Amino acid sequence: MNRLQRAEHRLGWLLCAPAAAAMLLVTAYPILYALWLSLFRYDLRFPEHRKFVGFSNYTEVLTSEVWWQAMTNTLVITAISVAFELILGLALALLMHKAAWGRRTVRTAVLIPYAIITVVAALAWKFAFDPITGFVNALLDLEISWFTQRGPALFVIIFTEIWKTAPFMALLLLAGLTLIPDDLIKAARVDGANAWQRFSKVTLPLMMPTIGVALLFRTLDALRIFDSVYVQTRGAQDTETVSIVAYNTLIVRLNLGLGAAVAVLIFCTMMAIALLFLKSFGPAFARSPGGRP
Repeated sequence: MNRLQRAEHRLGWLLCAPAAAAMLLVTAYPILYALWLSLFRYDLRFPEHRKFVGFSNYTEVLTSEVWWQAMTNTLVITAISVAFELILGLALALLMHKAAWGRRTVRTAVLIPYAIITVVAALAWKFAFDPITGFVNALLDLEISWFTQRGPALFVIIFTEIWKTAPFMALLLLAGLTLIPDDLIKAARVDGANAWQRFSKVTLPLMMPTIGVALLFRTLDALRIFDSVYVQTRGAQDTETVSIVAYNTLIVRLNLGLGAAVAVLIFCTMMAIALLFLKSFGPAFARSPGGRP
């Protein structure tokens, strides 16, 4: 790393410092308080019985089938939805970027699902997949009771997530496309590269930093999925996610100690995944859109 690059890194840290300090001030206390609370057996219905139990709350959560079923559901929803959102988002980003006419109309139409409130979108698709009042069964000539079985219910949840947030992925990827110099694409065309070769050899490698950021943001967002599951199934048919488990423990059962342990475990899971992403896409993040190391 030469002197200029070190200066750029130092400037970057200095520019990020105020925002990082503000976020630390806002988030440090809740995180530390949740960590402290998770060390107690503390039921809000019997506050006088609060007792320090150390890490027994974590042991109880990690040995519970409910937690591991919810974690499995969360990871399945996250992996499938984010994968499809990346593919669909990239296709939409290319469409919006290459649109020769009606570009503003195309972009507005694509972003409409993302502008809809998540609860409204979840309710709309819940009614659409309803076997009595919905149109999906009639349209596809099916007779499926979508919300009485785990597999179909998870399918509706994942479909809702993809429909709602693929435009967000497209918006992030579109920003990366606009940063690719047109001269590189023109040079590849002059060298005889066809459309697929220009995309796979030029566009896609230069978009890896943007793809990494988009995947990171969307994965962390999908891991805390709550609205769609709560509206469509409320966790029935073994469709609970970790956020639903935290809600049921903290809000419904008023078990603050156990609920705090669940929240801390969710936080640790998200931190581990974020670090994995940063390690995997670290070399890509270090490169500029122009390919300069």
